[in-house]
Amino acid sequence: MGVARAVHGGATQQQQLCSYEVASRMRPVVNRIKNVFVASAVAASLFIIGCSGVGNSGSTSGNNNNFKPTVSLTAMPTSITAGQSATLTWSSTNATVVTIDQGIGVEPATGSLQVSPNATTTYTATAQGLGGQASASATVTVSPGNPGGVPALGHIVIVLEENHSFSDVIGNSSMPYLNQLAMSGGLATQYFADTHPSIGNYFELTTGQIITNDDSFNQTVNVDNIVRELLTAGKTWKSYAESLPSAGYLGGDVYPYLRHHNPFTYFSDIANSTTLQANVVPFSQFSSDLAANQLPNFSFIAPNALDDAHDGTLAQADSWLKTNLAPLLANATFQQDGLLIVVFDESVITDFAHGGGQVAMVMTGPRVKTGFRSTTLYQHQSTLRLILEALGAKQFPGDAATAPEMSEFFK
Repeated sequence: MGVARAVHGGATQQQQLCSYEVASRMRPVVNRIKNVFVASAVAASLFIIGCSGVGNSGSTSGNNNNFKPTVSLTAMPTSITAGQSATLTWSSTNATVVTIDQGIGVEPATGSLQVSPNATTTYTATAQGLGGQASASATVTVSPGNPGGVPALGHIVIVLEENHSFSDVIGNSSMPYLNQLAMSGGLATQYFADTHPSIGNYFELTTGQIITNDDSFNQTVNVDNIVRELLTAGKTWKSYAESLPSAGYLGGDVYPYLRHHNPFTYFSDIANSTTLQANVVPFSQFSSDLAANQLPNFSFIAPNALDDAHDGTLAQADSWLKTNLAPLLANATFQQDGLLIVVFDESVITDFAHGGGQVAMVMTGPRVKTGFRSTTLYQHQSTLRLILEALGAKQFPGDAATAPEMSEFFK
């Protein structure tokens, strides 16, 4: 447990000398108590009364109040999830010793330390000095985690990249930013897309079904989907699509915007609701929502065909990720309850392993294990399950209902 120590306050040198002199003058009284040397006792008593006025002018009445200790104690944050830490910070005046309960013990007059209680705990700091004692308390409220499971999260952002294999991406010097995220967060080393071409993978990520392998598909999809389950769970969502012509646009391709990279535009839930259509927005709105702390619980980000490595280079895609995701990772709210997922929709067209080939899937956030490498076989339906489970949904569409859970990535 880290402790930052800095000592302040306590008795002045003059007060300490006075206390020493009082003790010296009282010794004959104690040593000769059987004979009761009244003169010595009276002299010591008079000296004690005189000492109470050291450093003060006027009447000595009530001067002990000048030496009465004070103490303050705060916890930050005041609410955590089991497994997280809070910092206790305290300061005192006129204290010779400060003691904190809950097994912490004697501490400096001023300081701080980290605590990781498993249940809601109230900490009390007691300061003692020549003028008596004082105490202050602070409570750390602990919410139960999800031992062995996916943690509850407040904000999940997923970014889809295009058409490159795992080996194309991981370790590639053309993608230093994404590889940095993989090194500092979690990397699924056995993650496979479900099909070729793109559209079936986007549907698997949002409905748990491939639905179609026709990128020119233009029908309405009525099956259970991520939007339906998020709304049932009382959660908010948006689809941020780069180069989308306008908010609520459900029409076809307007290059470099590609409709089959934006599966929300097919769902009957959205097609039949002007209210929900307003959640399909151009990516330019993401930065303003982030700056205003207005991000929804779930954000789906589809870069355009030039920036997602579909038609542009991996270096271009990596630069786009760095420019647009660095502000997200620096956001204070995201640092409390956020999760970022970057995943490629499918591998190269010649790779049919598990349907769509091996692809890179990286996640990072405050609850993700640092430098974690998974060797478990996952596909897009597991990512769909992860998103819904972390946001409190109880039902998982299609293949997500039986997909392997991704809890191993989390602290």
